Amino acid sequence: MSILTRVGAPIAAGDLAVAVAALLHGAAAPADLFSGTATLPRRTPAATGSVTPRRLRGPTGIGTSGLRLFPARTSPVASPAETTNSAGQQSVPALYCPPPERDDPALAEAVNAGLLAWAVEIGLYEGRLDELAKADFGRLIMLAHPDCDDPDRLLAAARCAVAEWSVDDYYCEEDAPGDTAPDGTPSSAAAELGPRLELAAAAMDPAHLPTRYAPRLEQAMQADPILRAFRTSFAHLAGYASPAQLARLRTEIAGWFIALGAEAGWRTADRMPPVWEYLTNRQPHSFLPCMAPIDAVGGYELTAADYADPAVRRVTTTAALAAQMVNDLYSMAREDLSGGREFNLPTVLAAEEGCSRADAVLRTAQIHDELMHRFEREAAPLAASGSPQQRRFLAGLWAWMGGNRAWHAGSRRYHDIAPGEDDR
Repeated sequence: MSILTRVGAPIAAGDLAVAVAALLHGAAAPADLFSGTATLPRRTPAATGSVTPRRLRGPTGIGTSGLRLFPARTSPVASPAETTNSAGQQSVPALYCPPPERDDPALAEAVNAGLLAWAVEIGLYEGRLDELAKADFGRLIMLAHPDCDDPDRLLAAARCAVAEWSVDDYYCEEDAPGDTAPDGTPSSAAAELGPRLELAAAAMDPAHLPTRYAPRLEQAMQADPILRAFRTSFAHLAGYASPAQLARLRTEIAGWFIALGAEAGWRTADRMPPVWEYLTNRQPHSFLPCMAPIDAVGGYELTAADYADPAVRRVTTTAALAAQMVNDLYSMAREDLSGGREFNLPTVLAAEEGCSRADAVLRTAQIHDELMHRFEREAAPLAASGSPQQRRFLAGLWAWMGGNRAWHAGSRRYHDIAPGEDDR
């Protein structure tokens, strides 16, 4: 199945989506939008035709192409195509999501080349570089940050993302063969996860030990490619991000680490969490760390006060959770072949509600779409009333969700899966 077939999905192009697209790029808000009872006109055939309405396209003129939410070449027509993986597993339903703002294969390849060179340099994915190559993380970052054309700045974000993904690929594998504790005794991934994440936190936020013990910590940092990945990726991003932006990213990763520990607890207890607990876990265990540097990659800075504002926080976490639901749907087949207990929303829903996998998949898609509609409903007034930096950050979240959906639909990480293949 081609990538073009895979990315077919209903595009967020209803009346509210039109308003959001305009507001995120600085147009005037409907007069009653702030009341929560805005009465937008009903969708007409022209709004879903083969040509994108002008008001959906964002700003025009020289130098504004990177700011357009819906490029003129993108049709808002919904495609009926579904997505299936090569192993013939459960298909992914069409999802309500914006399309990617741009697709620049050459830029994506430049980021991918930088990632592979960096991985070789620090020993990350040693002997498994084909996994890193076929995941195509450079494409994800290119799609998710359409307001940046600088390959090195995109590479800085890509290194951070790959460092985060390597935690899952290295630290969270359940009872990997030959896994040992620091003293050489056999151990389980769940039992060692906490100590490993503690060192990863020290790689991002250096621990300043007494002189006698500092060399042992440095030795541990140099011995682990994941720790080297966190250290070097943060050093790279520091060339583009302010100390406050780096602290924000550390905070989001710390929350994710706590959520990873909770998931390890479910495995240790052999317990399937209820849906409400799973979704609570998946708020920090989401794409929040990947979304946190949106402004740093874009070359501006959202203030700490704006980022922490409860209303902004709500739409940011909504966007991150919606993006995570996309991952849950596309990673099912990969996780089915893992051999251990894996957690995704379809699995948790099926266990709690006693429904079929197909029904649980459809319910997950509905939850994703509910979150997307919430983002539209709540981001629009924030964009209309906030600072230019806040509006741009909200537009970045919208673009990130569209790029994330397109990448999941095409990445070989989730599609080149065959029974017996060690694709973890």
